[in-house]
Amino acid sequence: MATSFFCNMFSTFHLPSRSQLSIPRKLFFCRAKFVVFCTGSIPGVSYKAIIINADSGIDGSFSPRVRVVPATLLAAEKEEAKAVLNLFLKKQGLSNAVAARTINKSDIFIDHLVSRLHSVHKSRYLVGRELTTLEIRDALIPYLESLREEHGSILVDLLENFPNPPGQEKPIGHISPSHLTPESKKQRAVSRVSETGPAGQLPPHILYLIDLGMDLEQIKGITRKFPAFAYYSLERKIKPVVEFLLDLGIPKSDLPTVLTKRPQLCGISLSENLIPTMIFLENLGVDKRQWAKVIYRFPALLTYSRQKVELTVDFLSEMGLSAESIGKILTRYPNIVSYNVDDKLRPTAEYFCSLGVDIAILLHRCPQTFGLSIEANLKPVTEFFLERGYSIEDIGTMISRYGALYTFSLAENVIPKWEFFLTMDYPKQELVKFPQYFGYSLEARIKPRYALVKEAGVKLLLNQVLSLSYHNFDKALKTKMKKMHSYRASSDTNSCQDLQPGIE
Repeated sequence: MATSFFCNMFSTFHLPSRSQLSIPRKLFFCRAKFVVFCTGSIPGVSYKAIIINADSGIDGSFSPRVRVVPATLLAAEKEEAKAVLNLFLKKQGLSNAVAARTINKSDIFIDHLVSRLHSVHKSRYLVGRELTTLEIRDALIPYLESLREEHGSILVDLLENFPNPPGQEKPIGHISPSHLTPESKKQRAVSRVSETGPAGQLPPHILYLIDLGMDLEQIKGITRKFPAFAYYSLERKIKPVVEFLLDLGIPKSDLPTVLTKRPQLCGISLSENLIPTMIFLENLGVDKRQWAKVIYRFPALLTYSRQKVELTVDFLSEMGLSAESIGKILTRYPNIVSYNVDDKLRPTAEYFCSLGVDIAILLHRCPQTFGLSIEANLKPVTEFFLERGYSIEDIGTMISRYGALYTFSLAENVIPKWEFFLTMDYPKQELVKFPQYFGYSLEARIKPRYALVKEAGVKLLLNQVLSLSYHNFDKALKTKMKKMHSYRASSDTNSCQDLQPGIE
């Protein structure tokens, strides 16, 4: 049985002083190395005592190595462990609702995950070093994978009934009245960020975030989604990351957006995770001069594991993209790393391949297309054009020439522009030649430009009407009008000559 639950069998030990510790006698038989949590308090201080590397001697003596860890830190680590478990469960195919329900029923297993963190990284806790988000993820994911391989379809039952085999009732001794519901934990975290001290001031890290441009309600919103954020240290976590982001060139005004998108950034070690991850991404082609824009677009990029990034890069390479193109995609659209290769990228590539699209070209021009749902976004657009007489080859050509075509809403964009196109004097194939038509504003560009063409009484190619700048469009329009007038004048002259009587 997991050693972190020994304290469930023993009475809580006490800390009468910082230098003395009485250990439950039932622990003396243990010869293995382990990690044990016990909860207690010194007047005014909440703590968790962690017994690390405790070995019993031959004579029955006991030599523990003890580290007292703040309860707030353990609370934060528990939230991190829950986030990792939630991600893992969803990767196994569970819906958001089912994954959340499983986690709500798995408090004891969550405690077990935290105990594993302290076991794997016991040397770091002994010197008082906190774990980063990536370190927590890297420690827990392999363990969760091993449980999945061992228990397969009964994994969820195992989590909910831990440490008992599925189907057995939990002993009363494992039920603690102190367990809080997930909603209560969120409320406690939110209360922490808004509580005021004796002088009526908010906590220092909250005042610091407000000075960056965030408001208290925004901070509360972040905490509701990610409760661990409430427990991050200002000096050791939040401030170093913020100063690093500012040094990269991210404007102070953009920091609230970055932190709201990915508050986990504040839990990452600069020297051991953040900077090495950036160097790794630069070696894959990310433009180091564009880091400020990359992070603003998708700050979560810096919190993904190398394995996750490499899976995406390998897929892009498999699709025929060069290393240079891959670097440009990661710089311009880093969100692509968030797409699951087997569940999202590969099926989307297969769908576009069935339309005759060059996948490498589409990925290079419009990688965001691969984040769309095949059923909800891609197929309806394809069917729309098929119903209007276009062939699969035509549609493949259109998407190859204009990858963003499938990113538009049918109801709000494609259909209104199609209906107006039918009033224009162009054949349907003009859209195959210039599908970019759907990317221009109907009211601000298409209608006004076409009205000028009709008023002038001339004909211009659709791409000339829309793609030229106002100056060049005006120039093209006048040139066409001049040619038309010259042609008419020439035609009138020839007609007059034909009507003159012959000279005898």
